[in-house]
Amino acid sequence: MTLRINDTAPDFQADTTQGPIRFHEWIGDGYAILFSHPKDFTPVCTTELGAMARLAPEFERRNTKVIGLSIDSTDDHEAWAKDIEETQGIAPNYPIIADTRLEVAKLYNMLQTDVSGTAEGRTAATNATVRTVFVIGPDKQIKLMLTYPMSTGRNFDEILRALDSIQLTAKHKVATPANWKQGGDVIIVPALSDAEAKERFPNGWKTLKPYLRVVPQPR
Repeated sequence: MTLRINDTAPDFQADTTQGPIRFHEWIGDGYAILFSHPKDFTPVCTTELGAMARLAPEFERRNTKVIGLSIDSTDDHEAWAKDIEETQGIAPNYPIIADTRLEVAKLYNMLQTDVSGTAEGRTAATNATVRTVFVIGPDKQIKLMLTYPMSTGRNFDEILRALDSIQLTAKHKVATPANWKQGGDVIIVPALSDAEAKERFPNGWKTLKPYLRVVPQPR
């Protein structure tokens, strides 16, 4: 199954480092970030799990839960967490899914469904496509997908920026322009007529083109 933005994120049950979960139930009524890793004890991912742990307060302020995934066992995850704490100064403070049967990776289209076997004997190279970030909304729909190669560490500041945009634009009839940051001007969506826009933005806006109306970020 190919996943796209606005598809319902597949539900599943899994063991994690914080106990068993059913994914949709675990998400609850907020946002969630699922970020995957091809293998435990890999260098780039070690830095990433530490970076995500340091940002925990930022995600909490945004009513967003974080969960990792790696195609190894919870015992391996817990051993890896000690390395992460030693080298990054902080241990993962969020659950990490044990996907030893490759079920979640296949469900989320990160491995082909005809891949056989379990995690045993597989390497980071054979799991190279398991490097995706999914942002999932309270409606359980996929809002964003970012896939990285193994050699490129993920930019978690960008993930936060994108999450801010997703949450802002879900609440207001606006879109965010290129390189937008929190507090910057935004764009009134074309689907909103000028008459409707006047009700929402009584202080007006700047019209660059009929389809490009710039307004200060709603608060």
